[in-house]
Amino acid sequence: MRPLSIIEDEVKELVRQRGVDPSRTGHSGVERLIEEVLVDYERRMQTTDLPRIEDRRALRKALVDRIAGFGRLQPLMDDPHVEEIWINAPGKVFCAREGRHVLTNVVLSSDEIRDLVERMLRTSGRRLDLSTPFVDAMLADGSRLHVAIPDITRHHWAVNIRKFILRAHGLDELVRLGSLDHATARFLEAAVRAGLNIVVAGGTQTGKTTMLNCLAAAIPARERVITCEEVFELQVPLPDVVSLQTRQVNLEGRGEIDLRRLIVEALRMRPDRMIVGEVRQHEAFDLLVALNSGLPGMTSIHANSALEAVAKLCTLPLLAGKNVTHDFVVPTVASSIHLIVHLTQDQRGRVVSEIRGLTGRVEGSRIETVSLWERHGEVLRWSGQHPPYAERFRAAGIALNELIP
Repeated sequence: MRPLSIIEDEVKELVRQRGVDPSRTGHSGVERLIEEVLVDYERRMQTTDLPRIEDRRALRKALVDRIAGFGRLQPLMDDPHVEEIWINAPGKVFCAREGRHVLTNVVLSSDEIRDLVERMLRTSGRRLDLSTPFVDAMLADGSRLHVAIPDITRHHWAVNIRKFILRAHGLDELVRLGSLDHATARFLEAAVRAGLNIVVAGGTQTGKTTMLNCLAAAIPARERVITCEEVFELQVPLPDVVSLQTRQVNLEGRGEIDLRRLIVEALRMRPDRMIVGEVRQHEAFDLLVALNSGLPGMTSIHANSALEAVAKLCTLPLLAGKNVTHDFVVPTVASSIHLIVHLTQDQRGRVVSEIRGLTGRVEGSRIETVSLWERHGEVLRWSGQHPPYAERFRAAGIALNELIP
């Protein structure tokens, strides 16, 4: 056996004997135990035929990764260029590195995958079993974990870890990264200050959460903000913020708290503004009702274009019940949503491809919209159309004509 396997077994036995929980003790506590075992191993190594330690520092790092970290996945977790890691099978571990996905050389056994998932879920309070074959949870570092197990999957556990990499904390940083230009950033900042309701749209991994975080940074500091999410991802840099997260059912099949419930409860918490991390289904109805009452807010949605985002916002609320009709939803969307910011990802990275305004008018069953900014190649250009709801900018003391190129 290699020194790594021998010492790992001895450290795990010491952890068991002393009742140490590595997830609570942290790396420092585990490192002390490892050092204790290493010293004893090196002493015994002098008088026995135990395998020699070639690189003590590398061995120590590998032990910390395996016992307090995520084992063979830890180097990928530590790599700042890796955005997401997913496991399709023990020998198929992939990662997304700077927008491109690659098959790694990491090989895990089925038992190692189960142990890793169990360790990741230990501090989340969420569970995974035959009655609950899916789990969505947040890791201690803010990364998002999703797991599906057989017989939902064909043979193996399917694990996705979306690392939390907040590349920007404000709109100015998005300008620096090339996602949008300075003029567009100034307009979006003014729209947030004016209390416009904004929907960030785009595909997977286009930077919707990052954009929401950057827009939230423009909210006036005097406002009280309530956020509602499936898993905590938003980081709103304001003094008065309450963050709410959904909850899965317990072992008795009770206790579930979904986004609809969070939105309703958030309205009872005296919010000045509400941010819903993402709408996917019937919670869109509750958000629309909240925004239609005059409460400013923001959310994100999966859509391939700004116009598709509008169409989806007119469809999702219908899932809330048979008494919710298209005749109610369409004018509510038209009057409640003011701006759609659409994001795409290409060889340049994550960029704003279009900003579209909703005028509030409806013709038949079609919501009137106006394109404000459009991307042409590498340039985001103003369309020449003036943004709707100019009175809101004036009420906030913002000179809209100074924001238009």
